[in-house]
Amino acid sequence: KLKVQHFKELGIEAPLLVGLLANSDPAAVKYAEWTGRACRADGLRYELRQLDNPLDVERALLDANDDPRVHGIIVYYPIFGAVESYSGASQDDYLRDTVSYKCDVEGLCHTYRSNLYRNTRYLDYPRNQNKCVLPCTALSVAKILEKCPCSDREKGVGKHMENQVVTVINRSEIVGRPLAAMLANDGAEVYSVDLDSIYLFSKGRLERCDSSVTPESCVRKSNVVVTGVPTKNYRLPTEWIRPNTTVVNVASFKNVDEDELLKIPGVVYVPMVGKVTVAMLERNLMRLFENFHHPRVRDEALLMGEYCPPSKRQRATSVAEELWDEPGTAHTQDTKERGAGVPWYHTALQIYSAAALTAILAVVLSQK
Repeated sequence: KLKVQHFKELGIEAPLLVGLLANSDPAAVKYAEWTGRACRADGLRYELRQLDNPLDVERALLDANDDPRVHGIIVYYPIFGAVESYSGASQDDYLRDTVSYKCDVEGLCHTYRSNLYRNTRYLDYPRNQNKCVLPCTALSVAKILEKCPCSDREKGVGKHMENQVVTVINRSEIVGRPLAAMLANDGAEVYSVDLDSIYLFSKGRLERCDSSVTPESCVRKSNVVVTGVPTKNYRLPTEWIRPNTTVVNVASFKNVDEDELLKIPGVVYVPMVGKVTVAMLERNLMRLFENFHHPRVRDEALLMGEYCPPSKRQRATSVAEELWDEPGTAHTQDTKERGAGVPWYHTALQIYSAAALTAILAVVLSQK
């Protein structure tokens, strides 16, 4: 909130987050409501774009990517669920990878996922000034654990969760998988449990466990248990949980009997993470704005010849229309809007060349 206020004092408009909602899933609708409420309370701009047809999401997403007014994008999943895609494991996975890394507040596109799994923390090696964006739900769990006894912030980077054993139940792309990697990057030994397999993340290595390792054996040795099973029928057996364990529920359903759990001595229980997730979403939006969209960043990129205005990026249906229309070709209103206000130059060299040519012509004309 203080940063947004500082931007306003400098005459800089608050960052804009665009949400794309194309389903009636109660959890997604609630998440969208929380996001809008939190953004408005903190002075950020939020625009929810609701789509009746899921097939329209990709076009809306590409338009938001290319809109210079948009600084962050969130897509409220599921949209297609597990429906297969020609471009990936599922259509939802394809959409996640379609979000520009410069606008991805969820941190779920390929750039940020791959950096997380490689424990690469910066986008601009070797300068190391622009930190990567982390998946906001997984990040909310990590931030909550920082305030629990299992985390030691006095230790160096990569060692905050050292000597801790964590079990994450459900290996979803949105929460379970990135959270397991994130906690392992912080030094923990993490068991990632799913329906048909268990993996161990430890010290930069990922190994599939054999059949002797079970969900029960993982939970019984864990200091931290995170549940994220998206069904009301699942219940984590409380007899597996040992005293002084931290249990975090990230599912929209309660995955554990709270009354029985709290009978166990020393247990710390976090029943939901929604509001912290929204806070991490705002944090990611501010990071994206400062990394890529702040006027200072754009000016520096322009001087270095690195910045290409978003509406000039190559688009299969727009490049020929906008730049090389034949005389007499009618422009659509959409084309006019996308081309409005776009500078003719792409690099500082073009500006310099134009200025030099203008000076030469002025000299020649003055001699005449």
